[in-house]
Amino acid sequence: MSNQFGWAQFGFLLTGLQWTLLLSAIAFAGGGVVGLLVALGRTAESALLRRITAGYIAVFQGTPLLMQLFVVYYGLGLIGLRLPAWSAVAIGFTLNASAFLGDIWRGAIQALPKGQSEAASALGLHYVSRMKDVVLPQALRIAQPATVGYLVQLIKGTSLAAIVGFIELARAGQIVSNQTFKPILVFGIVGAMYFFLCWPLSLYSARLEARFAAAAR
Repeated sequence: MSNQFGWAQFGFLLTGLQWTLLLSAIAFAGGGVVGLLVALGRTAESALLRRITAGYIAVFQGTPLLMQLFVVYYGLGLIGLRLPAWSAVAIGFTLNASAFLGDIWRGAIQALPKGQSEAASALGLHYVSRMKDVVLPQALRIAQPATVGYLVQLIKGTSLAAIVGFIELARAGQIVSNQTFKPILVFGIVGAMYFFLCWPLSLYSARLEARFAAAAR
């Protein structure tokens, strides 16, 4: 890279943006799958299962994401399991996302009137049908604003992946800034990219929340 900011440097930032989007998508999708299991565990009839999933959530919500990424990448290496930076950050963000999404969806499930589940049970529906056809469609709809809001935080949080050498948007900006000696310009562009990613999602989350609040009146 030269010390001038040009199309090559801008292209490098776009590559970082692509990795940010890919990491966010993988973490959100994987975290959603595991998070759904966590939410079901938190609302299960088994006290043991509730305690296990509550502990899982407490660990990931009660410790810094930076530390979690550090443990996945460097900690596993100490026991002989050396993961590439890409795999480590994908696993770390997925586990973190599953705890937060699981807690969001747990709250949505518990927010439903108990009569919904009781009526389904009275009709003879077994657990899987009751959750799939009655509880989860309503709960996930309630949780939509908070879920979209969390996605915004997830996208911004991917900047922490630089701790293990993964080059996403923020790290790409740092590299270009060090090469061109134009931090204001470079991070202004990086900030604009984050804004145009996150602002529409934040606006969508606010509109969803307002719509559901109006429907509840």
